[in-house]
Amino acid sequence: MNIVLVTGASSGFGQAICRKLIADGYKVIGAARRLDKLQKLAQELGANFLPLTLDVSKKDSVETILLQLPKEFQPIDILINNAGLALGLEPAYEADYNDWQTMIETNVIGLVHLTHQILPGMVERNSGYIINLGSVAGTYPYKGGNVYGASKAFVKQFSANLRTDLLGKKIRVTNIEPGLCGGTEFSNVRFHGNAEQAAEVYKDVDFITPEDIANTVSWLVNTPSHFNVNSIEIMPVAQASAGLAVSKGV
Repeated sequence: MNIVLVTGASSGFGQAICRKLIADGYKVIGAARRLDKLQKLAQELGANFLPLTLDVSKKDSVETILLQLPKEFQPIDILINNAGLALGLEPAYEADYNDWQTMIETNVIGLVHLTHQILPGMVERNSGYIINLGSVAGTYPYKGGNVYGASKAFVKQFSANLRTDLLGKKIRVTNIEPGLCGGTEFSNVRFHGNAEQAAEVYKDVDFITPEDIANTVSWLVNTPSHFNVNSIEIMPVAQASAGLAVSKGV
């Protein structure tokens, strides 16, 4: 039975991925900062789910906690780097620098550090799968996306470079790049708890759901071991990359 570590497991994509992979027969470590939500999920999912309090942006705690994993939840065969967030939608010249720093610490540094901790074991066993949750924002810029988009562009390029470094090893790497997804806390977090502003983003749009992403992850991990999806970009039919903008009179 393969063991999966899912970060950001207390809500949204992470929670849906945990549910789906448990249903598929995997043992899942669900990692997040909010233990109460993880414990509730553990009651639902049973003995094959291990709740793990973890803030990926805290370097020392990541190293300590991984060393303390129960034997039955080692080694980690599949790492799903899902933890991430967007904060603010202001233009760069009005953005809060603290928001920028938090996004970089979580979306970039946290993802890199956790990968750095787990990857050597995969290489030693010559087996493993790393799935990163990027975003279409890593490819297509939009107003107010500044550092969030840059952080997801990093995830895209980091994933591609991992594939290059791992050539000759039986380790797979995929970057999932979702577009507009509802049913998560993403926009509530982005707008610092303004539920009305968050709801407006998804009004009258048939958006992607967390279950859509969970089903994508399930498909990926159950493909043959010689099969690697380098990246997969997923948008709702209602969304497309915007055309180039022109500001007249400037």
